[in-house]
This record gives sequence, C-alpha cells and structure tokens, in this order.
Amino acid sequence: MESVTKNRQSSAALRALAERAYGPGRVPHGEGWASELGHGWFNVAYRIRLRDGAEVVLKIAPPPHVEVLTYERGAMATELRVLELLRRDTSVPVPDVHFADTSHELCDADYFFMPYVDADNLGLLAGTLPAAGLDAYMEQLGALNRELNSVRGDRFGPLTGPGDPSWRRVFTGMVEDVLADGERRAVDLGRDYDAVRAVLAAHADSLDEVTEPRLVEWDLWPNNVLVRDGRIVAVIDHERAFYGDPLIEGGFAGTQLPAFGDPTPFLRGYGHPALTATQQVRRRLYCLHLLLVMMVETVYRGHADSQEYDWARARLDDLVPLLDPARR
Repeated sequence: MESVTKNRQSSAALRALAERAYGPGRVPHGEGWASELGHGWFNVAYRIRLRDGAEVVLKIAPPPHVEVLTYERGAMATELRVLELLRRDTSVPVPDVHFADTSHELCDADYFFMPYVDADNLGLLAGTLPAAGLDAYMEQLGALNRELNSVRGDRFGPLTGPGDPSWRRVFTGMVEDVLADGERRAVDLGRDYDAVRAVLAAHADSLDEVTEPRLVEWDLWPNNVLVRDGRIVAVIDHERAFYGDPLIEGGFAGTQLPAFGDPTPFLRGYGHPALTATQQVRRRLYCLHLLLVMMVETVYRGHADSQEYDWARARLDDLVPLLDPARR
C-alpha cells in the first residue's frame, strides 16, 4: 500500500544498513537483490537477498518529519519489545530479530532486520480458499491469540510505559488521542466530535470490569498472518500492541459488526464463550475506537478518496445506534 509514512531508501543506503547488520562479507552486490514488500500501510519493508543467498527482511520506521497518529509514535520500539516477549514467554510463531538499530547514524529512523519467511499472506490468500479452509486458519488464529493474551503486564497502556492501573482511563485516553488527531487535521467523521465523546462517556463504566492487564496485538488481522501447508507459521507487524483487554482484539470485532466477518471459528479456537451484556458494550466501544482510527489514519497516510474511509464511515453509522443508552 502507498503511504507518506514509508521511509524508502536508496540502494546505497540499503547496502550500508546491511553491512552494519551482517558485516561487509555479506553485503549484496549487482542488481535485483532488494525488492519492496508492498502490503503494509505504515513502515516500509524490503526483502533483501544477502551475498551468501540468505533472504532477510529490513523494516524501517517512518521518517521523523512525517506526522503520524499519536499512538503510532515510537511504534518500532513497541514491535521489538513484543517480539522479545512472544519469543520468551509463548510459542506464538514470530520471526527472530537479527539486528536492530535505533542510533539514526545511517538512517533517519529506527530499523531492524529479520529472516524472510517463505509463506503466503493469509489476507491475500483468503479469497482463494474454500470456506472450510479459511475457517481452519481462523480457528488456529484464535488459539494463538489466546496464548498471546496470556502474557500479563503490570499496568494498562503502552509496553514502553508509563501505564496506568485503570483500563477505563487508558482506553478513554486512547479514544481521545484519536479524536484529537482527527480534529487537528479536520477529518470529517460524519458527526460531531463531542457527540462521539458523549457516546464513550455514557458507556465508560463497562470498562471497569477489566482489571488485569494482558498483552494485546490489536492489529492481528489475516493480513498480518503468514501460512504454509495448512498451518500458521508466523505472525507479523506487532507495532500497535499494548497492555489492555483481550476483547479489543480484531478477531472479536465481528461479534458486534458482521461486516468484520464471521467470528465463529476465531471464537472456537480462542475458547471464548458468548459475550455477556457488559462485554458486548465494551466490544462496541472497541469497534468505535477502531473505526475512528480507520477514518483518521487515511488523512495522515495521504490517501485521497479512500475506500477504507468510506467503509469505516458507513460502519460507524451502523454502530452508533447500538450504543444508544436506551438499549442497555
């Protein structure tokens, strides 16, 4: 995907980064050794073939002069921390980190190298699969997501701190950050910003039920899942993780908005029972937050006439009536 946040580098710069990571003896030469992996929306990623034939991926954070959403600041540090936690505390398949550099000596942003995983992207593959095949993958994803959520934190909020003991304060702050980002760039939500704040305030007490911080990916959609021979072999793109309520994970979104897809196989793999009334309210608030991000980020990415914006705005129209206090 095209985005103004993608920090593309010259061939000479890529060689310099590879030399720092792997040493001069493995620096690629000639032509055709680097290609951009174009599926992401935020960071730029390159598939690089080193001189000895090994294939790796280089991921580079956005350039410092590009404005990003508030919650995206320092995203690569978050991703590196998540990869460390998952490798240490779970069996969730994630790539190793070969080398990470936050010095900004060779590049104006953080970057890291990891092995290239030779597998299919589930999001791209999904349309070619029979229903049973996709369901099998989503059931696996549910089980992996549950294991990921088993990692406990000390406080709610960013992995890099400072955090807060109140999930209500953290989540309402997350929504406020997105609303402030939208107001700063005059993003049209199709409704008054303060009306959105009022909807959140009317249901904020449902958040008090969450008392134990758990690691959540939040962005764990099929596009961030790599599969091969019927199995999930890697989960990628962890920069949006935080300590929060597992119910905020993407796999639960369809329980309240069918447009996000049938959640049944995911729930089966996760082992989650039917949502209680309070959980349904919370999940609707999480859908509200997600849709706001989807709308506001299109402006920050430089996506004019975005289908994502149009889709999210229509889903917001579907969701808001479900949050009418009279329905509680």
